Amino acid sequence: MNDETIRNGKRLTSLLMMGSAMVSTVRGDRILFDFTTLDDVSPWTEQSDTVRTVGKSKAVIVLQTTQEFQRAIFFTLLNPQPNGAGFAGVRTETNLDLTGMKNIKINCRAQGSNTGYKVVLRHRGQDNEPNPTYEQFFTVPISAEDFTTISLPISNFKAYYRGRVVPDADPLDVTSITNFGLQVYGGVYEPVHQGGVSSLEINTITVTS
Repeated sequence: MNDETIRNGKRLTSLLMMGSAMVSTVRGDRILFDFTTLDDVSPWTEQSDTVRTVGKSKAVIVLQTTQEFQRAIFFTLLNPQPNGAGFAGVRTETNLDLTGMKNIKINCRAQGSNTGYKVVLRHRGQDNEPNPTYEQFFTVPISAEDFTTISLPISNFKAYYRGRVVPDADPLDVTSITNFGLQVYGGVYEPVHQGGVSSLEINTITVTS
């Protein structure tokens, strides 16, 4: 193996820290979060309904490391209000330019009471209220054995504010994704309401072109 081959290999597999998102590029795809190799998940912080007085839910993300594998587990206790209002989530600051990318993919497995989750993005440093979030809902089959890969088209993210669509909001600025989050939701404005204890095991979160 000559020096040029080694340099090319290093360029191909080099990881760039962008905020707390670990980004590598291979064949046009990018790994945003590889929980199988991360040393810790301390950049991820809780963002649950306790930001409001009536909130009673809880969320945490931890690394599960065994002698054979490592992955993240997103644990949630969802205690919604009678009308379904409530959420439990985690988020991390990022600095992502997703220009030319079409899908966010999550390799994961769900267990517990809930199957409905969502990815919550923020852009341009507008990472807190009263700015809207950009969200996309997804469902993960309950399984104690099989992992599945969820594919979310980036073009399908919509602006929300406290659970309601904001039709006149600016579109998601894919050149400046500054916050990435995961949530389980109560479903106040959705046809299905959720509650209880759940876990989402995650190997990787990637984007594909």
